[in-house]
Amino acid sequence: MPAWRECLHRYAEHLRQHPVRSLLRWAVFLILLDIFRYLALPPVIPLMVYNPGETAMMALRREAFTEAHPGKSWNLRYRWVPLERISPWLRQAVVASEDDRFYSHHGFDLELLWQAALRNWKKGRLAAGGSTITQQLAKNLWFSPERSLLRKIKEAIMTARLELWLEKNRILELYLNVVEWGQGIFGAEAAARHYFGKSAAALSKQEAAQLAVMLPAPLKRSPRSPLVQRLSSRLMRRMY
Repeated sequence: MPAWRECLHRYAEHLRQHPVRSLLRWAVFLILLDIFRYLALPPVIPLMVYNPGETAMMALRREAFTEAHPGKSWNLRYRWVPLERISPWLRQAVVASEDDRFYSHHGFDLELLWQAALRNWKKGRLAAGGSTITQQLAKNLWFSPERSLLRKIKEAIMTARLELWLEKNRILELYLNVVEWGQGIFGAEAAARHYFGKSAAALSKQEAAQLAVMLPAPLKRSPRSPLVQRLSSRLMRRMY
């Protein structure tokens, strides 16, 4: 009997004798394969010069809308603008609100992660994420909002790759252009025109703060809600 056939025979015999153990090994192998493919794919280097089209988050929202409203077309509001055409107030407000150590860390804020881990431990579930702007960008570009350890590992790999290849201002530019700001509203330009009737470049300090504090829950908050008004007032005191 050829050596390869002998190996197959032995492996088949092993499967018959230890089916559960073999299935577990295959499951672990496939999970690891799914994780480690993110070391190379999807490509990150093109983002140095090319702007993304439809992101994973956009696709998810589109699919959810068409499923909930059959026959209706989803109205995507998404207009790309370079970072210099986004108000400095909005850039500052988003960094201060979402990730105030953005320019000093390398994609992961260890202090924030520790605080989130403690909150998750107390609640017994993945409730708090402790995500930086780079991590949120990775999630928006390639993943879903699902809270799972497997997704967080994949997100961490893509976060490290984004930080490796892209400058901080490019990461911020990407984030401000693809982040969700309401039903079908993605990016600073679309948000500024929808909520305030002006371009992202023309946003005032107060308007920028209001948009920034919407980001943790963009489908539930609006600039004129009492909660957003209260949170934006606090945020403006931290802005200069």
